[in-house]
Amino acid sequence: MRCPVCWKETGDKHNAFRPFCSERCKLIDLDNWLQGRYRIATAIEDHDDDDDAAVAAEAVKADTVD
Repeated sequence: MRCPVCWKETGDKHNAFRPFCSERCKLIDLDNWLQGRYRIATAIEDHDDDDDAAVAAEAVKADTVD
């Protein structure tokens, strides 16, 4: 198995930082996630403004009923 950061061989299966080769690569990967360098793609959905207004109106109505 290769480290996803530096592509070095990770060594034996008892490596504490697996799938990374070292703590350094593990922290680099964490920083990449925290800085937004990695993204998970999602489908773009069209929003109908009328639906949003209806949901907001229902929320206001529910708050005033209490």
